[in-house]
Amino acid sequence: MGDSVAGAAALWRHPEFRRGAREMVAIALGISAWGLVAGVAMATSSLGTAWAVVMSLTVFSGTGQITALPLIDGDAPLWVIWGAVACVNLRFVVFSLQWRPYWAHLPLRLRLLVGYFCADLNYVTFVQRFPDARPAPEQWPYFWGGMAVNWGSWQLSSLLGIALAHQLPMQWGLGFAGTVALLAVTYTLVSDRATWIAAGVAACAAVAAYALPLRLNIVVAIAAAVTVGLLIDHTRPKRPLARPA
Repeated sequence: MGDSVAGAAALWRHPEFRRGAREMVAIALGISAWGLVAGVAMATSSLGTAWAVVMSLTVFSGTGQITALPLIDGDAPLWVIWGAVACVNLRFVVFSLQWRPYWAHLPLRLRLLVGYFCADLNYVTFVQRFPDARPAPEQWPYFWGGMAVNWGSWQLSSLLGIALAHQLPMQWGLGFAGTVALLAVTYTLVSDRATWIAAGVAACAAVAAYALPLRLNIVVAIAAAVTVGLLIDHTRPKRPLARPA
């Protein structure tokens, strides 16, 4: 027990743990927004509050939760629910192949633990930090630093959504919550002047073309943003290529 506590304390103090947490904080807003949506969806379904809490803590997959809920409400067979959730999470098979060189040396119990906590955005930040797919001592604390923020922000926001689900105005609907979540995710992707301009143009185009049928204003907004982005990219001064020494 003492060795476990000492190991956890050493992991917590490791500089790579802090780096992993810090880099995940930048995208925690989008994670929290989706967690809130999932929490509200679970609490307002036939699961009820208690089972919604259990599902939040055990099923670490927003897409899996949202996919399973209408099937649970419709009394679908368990194998159908499992099959549907497996299909929407097939991307993790690809992620697992990418993770394997990093974690293949670990014992099975630790690989299962890593498998539970793996998530999309954590995968992205991890492979950016360690592009060379070989085990290294600093990978373990970095992974858990990112996971502490990722899993923690998801659970806090999901449980908050469960607690507040019946206090929110129902006329807002999950469509409103989903829009807020997408805005939060978009905010984390707007990182420089070019992306701010493209995002602003897309917003204006979407509002200006709102009267179009079939939600075609979204297509117009995407086309406007891509066009502006390409124009900015082509007019930006090119950096000279470095000559070999």
